[in-house]
Amino acid sequence: MASILTKKPKKTKLKDLKTLGQQLLSSRAHINNLPILLTFMSPSSPPQHVLESLLSLQSFFTTVLPDLPPSHSSKKRPRLDDSAKEDPEFIYRTWLRSKFDEFITLLIEVLVSPDTEDALREIVLDSFMEFVKLGNGGSFYSAIYHKLLRSIVQSATPVDFLSELLASKYFKYIDVRYFTFISLEKLAKTLDTKDIPDEKTVGGDGHSGSQSRESIELSIHKIHYIISHIPPLEGNDEKSEYDMWSGSGFSSKEEHDKKEPSKRQKSEDKKRKTEKQVNNVLSPATIAKKMKLKFTKAWISFLRLPIPIDVYKEVLATLHQAVIPYLSNPIILCDFLTRSYDIGGVVSVMALSSLFILMTQHGLEYPNFYEKLYALLSPSIFMAKHRAKFFQLLDSCLKSPLLPAYLAAAFSKKLSRLSVSVPPSGALVIIALIHNLLRRHPSINCLVHKEDDDECPEDRSKAEDIANKANDSGSEKRPGIDHFNSEESNPMKSNAMRSSVWEIDTLRHHYCPPVSRFVLSLENDLTVRSKTTEMNIKDFSSGSYATIFGDEIRRRVKQVPLAFYKATPTSLFPETEFCGWAFKYEGSKENESENKEQETSKENVASTKRQRLECR
Repeated sequence: MASILTKKPKKTKLKDLKTLGQQLLSSRAHINNLPILLTFMSPSSPPQHVLESLLSLQSFFTTVLPDLPPSHSSKKRPRLDDSAKEDPEFIYRTWLRSKFDEFITLLIEVLVSPDTEDALREIVLDSFMEFVKLGNGGSFYSAIYHKLLRSIVQSATPVDFLSELLASKYFKYIDVRYFTFISLEKLAKTLDTKDIPDEKTVGGDGHSGSQSRESIELSIHKIHYIISHIPPLEGNDEKSEYDMWSGSGFSSKEEHDKKEPSKRQKSEDKKRKTEKQVNNVLSPATIAKKMKLKFTKAWISFLRLPIPIDVYKEVLATLHQAVIPYLSNPIILCDFLTRSYDIGGVVSVMALSSLFILMTQHGLEYPNFYEKLYALLSPSIFMAKHRAKFFQLLDSCLKSPLLPAYLAAAFSKKLSRLSVSVPPSGALVIIALIHNLLRRHPSINCLVHKEDDDECPEDRSKAEDIANKANDSGSEKRPGIDHFNSEESNPMKSNAMRSSVWEIDTLRHHYCPPVSRFVLSLENDLTVRSKTTEMNIKDFSSGSYATIFGDEIRRRVKQVPLAFYKATPTSLFPETEFCGWAFKYEGSKENESENKEQETSKENVASTKRQRLECR
């Protein structure tokens, strides 16, 4: 049977594969069936054949794996003398180790192949993780697990189902997460190149080969998917125990003792390993510290990569909630966040949340923060996707009573200027922001109403000179001039304190009724804090035309205007609306002649009637 199937015939019955597996498990005499079964572990083989071979090979290697020597690539491989190398038993077990390594490689090929069915891929992954659990003397076999993650990341085709399967079934175990962070850190460092050429980049993991720009970006996408789907550490350091995939749990040493091939010490070694596993189990507090350290290293290595813009935005959107609270030292993200904040546009808006947390909770000093924040105020921000969070953070950033008056005035004036060019929803949130600024900073209430006489003589003379130059043609002088420079990016140089929020007064005549009604709230004396309250920006930050329309149709109106007249109108326009006006029809001459003819005819008829009556 073995001689017939050594070359893997094209048509092999499933019954023959089952027979080969039973023979392999029954006696060492049928060990030649092992390489035959390995030939069926291929993505091109029928799923039934792959499954039958997998069951037989898994049962075989599970029993012999504890007695096998370390692989050739392992650093734990002991040095042996020539006599030991010539031992037939040692040669046999070394050969089995090479076949096991080949079996692991074939399992990974089946897992990452796009031709593999999803049902089969799930079974193969379960078998592979069983070897991760038991293949290293009862401890977590991190070497083959790293091979799996490296194959997933470096695969030329997307393996979304495999990544989702790994995350959903095994990331709930604390040791799987721990070694996943270690592997992702190593994989990220291999892709950490400052300049990616247009064509190819040589990988830095010690393997020969090249990767194109597209493959590197695909690898970064996969690393981000895996690292973002690892759940954070639940609970606190006082948790009694964590769920472990490997039965031995965490070991205080990542390297385990070398295995001796001697059979006499087999039972003694097992006792020693059991005692070490009991003594080396770490406390929950130590596990939490080690997890936080590996979590930090993995994320920092990932953030140093040339991240594509779509992944970049996804990272910034969740960084303040999913990453910063679990870092060992969050301030280490300051370089990444300040670079993101300096980019401008939507990226700066998305980086604001995380940067604000570092400044308020971790003592980060960023001198140009308000200058960059001031530059973000533009009409486009009122149509951005993340505008709701931005306006809430903007209100929080301007809440401090220690804010200089010129800075509060600059933001108030800039928002006031934007109110005349943004949609109604943007005008509503601007009114709420200015309301809070005027209430928090009484020193800028002079912006509400300012006359030309309020300026100092020097400022008035400069204003007059500018007005005179602008009216050289002899036209009338303008009664005032706005000193605010809307194009200035530095709020200190914007001259906001010499201006006023006159734009807010124009909103009283806004075409949108909610805006014209809401702006009346600024007519109150906001310096009396006991009689006023701050506006909740969250209530206005997510507004749009749809929300405004929905609020209006749900609004209860006491007096509804109707197209109804109590008295029948005598004319289209009442005379009171056009005092001193007289309306004449252009074709009145023709009408007058017709009217005269009608009147004469009526008079003739009347005269004939009188004559008839007199005759009678």
